[in-house]
Order: sequence, then structure tokens, then C-alpha cells
Amino acid sequence: MIQKPSFTRLALAVGTAGMLSNVLAAESGFIEGATATLQARNYYFSRDFSDIVGPNQQSKSEEWAQGFILKVNSGYTQGPVGLGIDAIGMLGIKLDSGGGRVNTGLLPTGSDGKAQDDYSRLGAALKVRLSQTELRVGELTPNLPVLTFSDIRLLPPTYQGASIVSNEIAGLTLQAGQLRSGSLLNEAGDGKMFAKLGHTPQLGADLSTDRFNYGAVDYAFNDKRTSVGIWYAQLEDIYNQRFYSFKHSQPVGDWVLGANIGFYDSQEDGDRLLGNIDNQAAFSQLSAKHGGHTFMLGYQAMFGDDAFPRVFNNITPLGNEVPTYEFAGAEERSWQVRHDYDFAALGIPGLVTTVRYIKGDNVDTGLGFEGKEWERDLDIGYTVQNGPLKNVGIRVRNVAARSSYRSDIDENRLILSYTITLF
Repeated sequence: MIQKPSFTRLALAVGTAGMLSNVLAAESGFIEGATATLQARNYYFSRDFSDIVGPNQQSKSEEWAQGFILKVNSGYTQGPVGLGIDAIGMLGIKLDSGGGRVNTGLLPTGSDGKAQDDYSRLGAALKVRLSQTELRVGELTPNLPVLTFSDIRLLPPTYQGASIVSNEIAGLTLQAGQLRSGSLLNEAGDGKMFAKLGHTPQLGADLSTDRFNYGAVDYAFNDKRTSVGIWYAQLEDIYNQRFYSFKHSQPVGDWVLGANIGFYDSQEDGDRLLGNIDNQAAFSQLSAKHGGHTFMLGYQAMFGDDAFPRVFNNITPLGNEVPTYEFAGAEERSWQVRHDYDFAALGIPGLVTTVRYIKGDNVDTGLGFEGKEWERDLDIGYTVQNGPLKNVGIRVRNVAARSSYRSDIDENRLILSYTITLF
């Protein structure tokens, strides 16, 4: 990736220069409101392929790495306009890999086809707060329905740009932003942004852009148990997208019933670097929570000529998108059943499990036959509650995914994490 630190450095330089006088005058807010955490993350990832489909005949991806994520967030200077700086530093270190086992997403792969020994990123953002409105410029980690925070590997991706969030009216949230570049989850530098349709990456020097624009209105009411939202996103010259959401939570005796419904409408944009794009995606999730149990039933459907578009290397909040398969192919229909259990209900706090099964069909593969696929996921997580290992977390994931038109996958992940509060 091309190194483009100008946005981050400019934000940091301008922020530092502009803030010095205010910091000296209002040090208590800027310093006393500051926080710093260091997360250590040890990550093993193994993905076995069988019945390989496509030009890449690598039969296995398997790597082990150690990551560190340092976050330092200042408070705000006092006065009607508060200023601050948030900084993030990340380091990834190879523990085990091999030429025939690369491309897990944990580590960058060099031109020699081997995983690099280490990689790192450092960025900062200036933040400005006026009343209930906040502007950020610099290194960002957005978590949006149109650009979800994809912290799914060793280090999270970041973006360089500007965002504004306003909560001046109770229950009403207004958001807008422009991102100029992105740092992939296994890259040290940053560069232009690419798009992905369904499970097939669309890469190439002529298929990237340096503009991702978005705007949104969200409104929560009914004692915040109900919310609706309208979003617009544009990956300039590639696609634009509208998203409509409805969420509701309803207590009924000892149960809590929930609904999460969303609809995306996407089409090509500007110079149409990927050609014409036609996709509409609808999903619904109905849930019921009782004690430690949460049961969920989901349905998802793709309409139009193409698979679901998104910024490359990102997951989406589509109802049936899961760790391995997206279930977002052209014309695909899919169902999901899921069960979560929090063992705190049995007197074992910190232990949680998730089991889910998704089945999809009706995929327009473009190969003259209907695509079908399924995936089964099992997650077990535990966070130590006390003693010398307090707050150490362990997570195990096992996945089996099978398809009639893409490679079958057996996957295992083991993640150990520990977050230290520095101040």
C-alpha cells in the first residue's frame, strides 16, 4: 500500500499548535480527562480449504501472531469549545507462518510471498466539541451501518478523514463524514479504498478511490427501545448506497423480544470503475431473550443483478453475514438460527457461548447453475473475573462452511487478549 501519512500528521500538527494556549489555560480538563489503555492480543488463525475453486490453489492459511494496540485519548480543554487529541499506535509481530500458509489477514505478505516479521501503524486525530456536537479530523475508526468497524483479525483497520456527530436534540443523532484513505487490517501504510462485491474482491490500481462520503439521521424514541435510521454512502466513482433501519426491543414478562430490520439499495456511481452495479439487500432478525438465553431467527435476501457491495476488507451489519461466508451473492436467499448463552445465569460470570447455522441458496453464480452454501459457527469465550489473571480473555471459534460454487472451509481461531488501563 502507498504510504499517505499527510492527513494524520496535518491533523496532529494543526491540533497541537492550536491547542497549546488552551491546554495551558485549562490543563485540568485536557489532562484529567485523559485515558490510556494497552491491549495485548495473541491470535492463532487456521483456515483449511477443500474442493478449491479459483486460480489460487493454496490449500491452507495458518499463522500465529502477537498484536499490541495502544490508545491514548485526551480530555477536552475547558470553555465553550473543547479541544482534544486521540492517538492510536499498533504493532503486529509474526510468531509463526510459512510461504505456503500466508494470507490469513493477520500479517502482511511481502513481494517474496512470505509473511513479514512485523508491521506497525501510528495515527492521531484532532477532536473539537461544541455543546453536543463533535468534529474529528485525522485517524478514525468508524463503526457505521455503511462502514462497519471490522476488528476481526490481529489489528483493526483505520481510516484517514473527517467525521462529525451531533446530538443536539434528544434522541436525534446526525452524522456525516468524508474518508480520504484507509489502512487495511494487515497493512502498515494507508492508501486508496477498494470495493468488494459479495465474496469476490475487486482490486486493481484503476479500481480505487480516495473519497468515501456518508451522511445519516438516526432517531431513538419509546424510551430508546425503538429506533429508525436513514443512511447514505458513496464510494466515489464505484458505488453509492442507501440504508434504512428499524430496531425495537420489547419487554414481555421475563422475556425481552427484539426486531432488527434493514434494507440496502446500491448502484454504480460516477465513473463506474466496476461497471454497472445493481443490488438491493433486505434482512430481518427476530430475537427472544430469557435469563441467560438469547434465541435469534434471521432471514436475508439479495435482489438485483449483482452481489452486495462494500468497502474492501470490511464486514457489514447484514443480518446473515458471519465470519467466513457473507451470504450476499447475487439473488441469494438465506436463513439463520442462532443461540447465545451467558453462563452468569448459572453463576459462572465471564463465560459465554454462541452457536449459529446459516443456509443459503438461489445464488446466481454466473456458471449456469444455482449456488447453495451453509455455515456452522461455534464460539466460546471466557474472561477471568478475579485473581492474578483478572481480565484475561480467551476466545475459541470453530467454523465449518460448505458451498457448491466456492471453496469449502474448515476454520479455527484461538484469541488471547488482555487490556491494561494505564491511566
